Amino acid sequence: MPESHAPGPSVAFADVTKRYPGGTVAVDTVSLEIAGGSFVALVGASGSGKSTLLKMVNRLVEPSAGTVMIAGEEVTRTELSRLRRGIGYVFQNIGLFPHMSVSENIGLGPWLAGEKDREPRVAELLDLVDLPRDFALRMPDALSGGQRQRVGVARALACQPGLMLMDEPFGALDPVTRDQLGAAIRALHDRLGLTTIMVTHDMAEALLLADRVLVMAAGRIVADATPKALLAGEGGTEADALVAVPREQARRLHALEQGA
Repeated sequence: MPESHAPGPSVAFADVTKRYPGGTVAVDTVSLEIAGGSFVALVGASGSGKSTLLKMVNRLVEPSAGTVMIAGEEVTRTELSRLRRGIGYVFQNIGLFPHMSVSENIGLGPWLAGEKDREPRVAELLDLVDLPRDFALRMPDALSGGQRQRVGVARALACQPGLMLMDEPFGALDPVTRDQLGAAIRALHDRLGLTTIMVTHDMAEALLLADRVLVMAAGRIVADATPKALLAGEGGTEADALVAVPREQARRLHALEQGA
């Protein structure tokens, strides 16, 4: 895949609400715009609504009210399969088909789109996610968790999307692999000019990878700031509580290092 010089599409939410039967409100009247080419992290406690908001972009969840737009066009106006071909989606449980080889998993999207010769694309994508080309013939159960997640990223990029959605993509990985893959994802974002929206419960991860951090609580956006602003205490109470966790961990590690 060539490096992209045009940024990915913008994403906008206008008064978006998701209310489930029984009255539970997962997302409550959210309005915001995400600029094309930016890397945005959605953070918050479990049940804050961040994954629900993310899934409204590719219509895995339909809003009860409000509109979601990609590049200024309402997502409901685009035929569903065409909409999703333009969006890469990576999630925690990876979701590789166990009966398909790595090559078949990565090439599924192009095959569904009618592309005949997928081998060159698969080889290129394996290069992109730093996996050997001979992995194409392996089955998913022969790979480590980090390798499977890299295949998942390659599959998400197979149809050359401009928009990448990531829902806790590193949550099942060990810390070293998680850190390495996070850096690789950020590098791919920059190289390909993607618009990336990542849900994570790890505030340190959000601060290190994203250009902009959105903090959710009770279905609402309660902070919207750069990592630098959040570290300076400009995000408000909920954001400060999340930032305090990695900050306190860093303090305790420093104390251990000093023998305190």
